[in-house]
Amino acid sequence: MSLLHVRTPALILDRVVLERNLDRMAARAARLGVALRPHVKTHKCVEVAALQKERGAHGFTVSTLPEAEAMFAAGFDDLTWALPLSPQAIDPALDLGRRGTLRLLVDDAATFGALETAAGTRGARPHAWLKVDCGYHRAGVDPASPEALELAGRMASSRGIVFDGLLTHAGHSYYAYERARRLAIAEQERDVMVGFAARLRAAGHQVPGISIGSTPTLSIVEDLAGVSEARPGNYAFLDLAQVGLGVCGVEEIAVSILATVVSHPPGAERAVIDAGALALSKDHGPEQGEWSGTMGAVCPDPAATVPDAALRLASISQEHGVIRPSRPGGLRGRLPVGARVRVLPNHSCLATACFDRLHVLEGDRVTGSWTIHRGR
Repeated sequence: MSLLHVRTPALILDRVVLERNLDRMAARAARLGVALRPHVKTHKCVEVAALQKERGAHGFTVSTLPEAEAMFAAGFDDLTWALPLSPQAIDPALDLGRRGTLRLLVDDAATFGALETAAGTRGARPHAWLKVDCGYHRAGVDPASPEALELAGRMASSRGIVFDGLLTHAGHSYYAYERARRLAIAEQERDVMVGFAARLRAAGHQVPGISIGSTPTLSIVEDLAGVSEARPGNYAFLDLAQVGLGVCGVEEIAVSILATVVSHPPGAERAVIDAGALALSKDHGPEQGEWSGTMGAVCPDPAATVPDAALRLASISQEHGVIRPSRPGGLRGRLPVGARVRVLPNHSCLATACFDRLHVLEGDRVTGSWTIHRGR
């Protein structure tokens, strides 16, 4: 099927670019000596997960229980739910854990106690990571605090819980626009975790594993001694945010949103497309560089993924996107009503979550439709 026959707005996945991205990260993880546990929140798609599995993924990371359900149903049986566990989620998580290994995250002593009690009542023995703050300051225990050492000791010595080790996420790397700063955060992520593990071992506790993850840090770090696994997710699709960070070029972005021009008033310096916030999200892109200040990069030729820097997706509302030229007269004779464009997203994870399916593009033909499991 041709792109011309795809109903818009639609999410397009370039399979060739996707597989290049998967190959690159798999090779990098092997070179760094860490197991790859990709985060599926980017694609939420079992077909993409299968391609990652073919390239050596030893397990997967999920962000929601519906993602875990879809992955278990597809035969993937080793998952980490990378969201700190809340008391209300204990029973559903233990129920789902009957279908395979579901590794949970804990950073709260009371919740860990409740998990131990619930597991004991059910005769279950779930796996759990201790979530550690390596500098992002979102979730996770402060590794320098006595409370962190105490909770880690409880988890390591628990008879009712399998302690997997320490897990972190260097999300602050997404704000590191200088290469040196991004490298420093990658090294900080490693050093904080390896150092905390050493203190726990010195106190007599076993630390089976250290899990880190973020596409920006994994793309630049050169030494992961002491780390056992990595959980990047965005690397599969990439996006303008990663371009702005210097992680990739626009040609490495595997997903785009196919849209149709629905309004271009005579003489107006704007063209309106049928893709707005519910196709692209309202996530901001790079804070600096060529694509800063845009809601997406516009490819005026739907058969190509090379964006035109003279066109900007200037604003979006719920179902509308407004394209404006970067210079007066830049839209003259261009983008008439009915024309099709492709938009490279600022944040591919959020854009993907706006859709129910990926239209898989191979060359100039759409060869498949893959389900996006975004249930709640």
